[in-house]
Amino acid sequence: RMEELQNQALAIDWTSMLELVKTQGVELAINVATAIAIFYVGKMVVGMLVRGMRKVMQKQEIDKTLETFVSNLMRMVLMVIVAIAAISQLGIETTSFIAIFGAAGLSVGLALQGSLSNFAAGVLIVLFRPYRVGDFIEGAGIAGVVEQVQILTTVLRTGDNKRIIVPNGQIMDSIITNYSANETRRVDMIVGVSYSDDLDKVRKVLEELVAADERILEDPACTIAVSELADSSVNFVLRPWVNTPDYWNVKFDLTEAVKKRFDKEGISIPFPQQDVHLYKAD
Repeated sequence: RMEELQNQALAIDWTSMLELVKTQGVELAINVATAIAIFYVGKMVVGMLVRGMRKVMQKQEIDKTLETFVSNLMRMVLMVIVAIAAISQLGIETTSFIAIFGAAGLSVGLALQGSLSNFAAGVLIVLFRPYRVGDFIEGAGIAGVVEQVQILTTVLRTGDNKRIIVPNGQIMDSIITNYSANETRRVDMIVGVSYSDDLDKVRKVLEELVAADERILEDPACTIAVSELADSSVNFVLRPWVNTPDYWNVKFDLTEAVKKRFDKEGISIPFPQQDVHLYKAD
């Protein structure tokens, strides 16, 4: 009789266990399915929100660099929230999970201090915009056209078509010269003539050359003045103002025009020379 009771009790335990496993299995399956649904639906919603944000920024004509940076940052933050919501649906304690994630992030942050400084510099570049995509800049000892401003680096294209990737931290820690920031620039030239040349004639020739070039702006007016009585020449400063995209073309063309016109007018451009005096000793 005792053995029969034990068998009945064992059968009841197995039945209860099977019922428990069945109940827990169904609940677990529902939670897993719900978590997956939360993740994929959340991913779709995040994509819609990011695309909507980009459209709004494009309509507002926000800088392309800022648009890309904000969109990527927004996507990353929202996806972390979606992932935490999906994990919590599985019954995992998100508080401890966030604490573990924070500790891991601290460890990774200490190991990647340089990358974090570049990230912070990238944020500063996006916020304060010392330069934009398409600007010609000089920074960290490198000069070139900005092709991309990424989270950690800035991509430059040099004049001889080399692609140089510079960490944002190095650029922000150096002096940045942005040659494209203003609409106009001044071309600074020094023209030397002989001491025997007529200075009024030289001034008139330079004025005619400036007036003949349509790319040179009338306002501000071009400065033409004697700047120095040098060892071998009388130096004129020639400082016309031009639109920034015309800077180099005007500088090169005007230099050539000065030489040709001086040759035609008989105005000499002296080269360095010295007079040697010999004395006969008694």
